[in-house]
Amino acid sequence: MSVEKTAKITVRVQPNAKRNEVVRFEDDVLYLRIAAPPVKGKANQALIAFLSDILGVSKSNLSIDKGATSRTKVITVEGLTQEETRERIENLLA
Repeated sequence: MSVEKTAKITVRVQPNAKRNEVVRFEDDVLYLRIAAPPVKGKANQALIAFLSDILGVSKSNLSIDKGATSRTKVITVEGLTQEETRERIENLLA
């Protein structure tokens, strides 16, 4: 039985920002600004694309588990452990 690497991250999104950016990582919550408006899933698509870039995983490895219509979301990351995900986020902010 293979153990799949999976991580979950809680993301707090501010849509309609000037540009996509990581604001901070605090209390295990990743705060992001996303340029796309929260219309017809555009902000969610932009969020997945942005997270895919910053975490170095393909978009198909990311999914929104909870909060698709909320600003606070739980994202599942396939292919990275919780520790690897945390390290990549912290390296971004370093």
